[in-house]
Amino acid sequence: MNFWETVTGSDITREWKAFEARAETLPADYRAAWEEIKGHLFPYAGFTGRNLMPILDNALGLLEETASDGQSIHEVLGDDIGGFCAALAGGEGARTYRDRWRDQLNRNVARKLARLGG
Repeated sequence: MNFWETVTGSDITREWKAFEARAETLPADYRAAWEEIKGHLFPYAGFTGRNLMPILDNALGLLEETASDGQSIHEVLGDDIGGFCAALAGGEGARTYRDRWRDQLNRNVARKLARLGG
């Protein structure tokens, strides 16, 4: 990845289009699960989303492999897709973008209050 791709995000766009092309070949129930997986994983993304690309690639690979084996989506993911995604992102308690923003806001407020009181 060169500097220009990093700045513009064109590498992520290219990867994303490849993911979607791969997902189109999945059976309908697997495509629906893919959409749910993406929705559950996005809160764990960093500012650019680069941190999710390997996780999404592996999740899609799992779906492709199990679909080719003829397993049902329920056998693969169970009932709790959100829990599955939380485990992929780092387990229960993994930090979401909201957590990071809340921490940043709290630090900024504490810094301002310290200046006022000090």
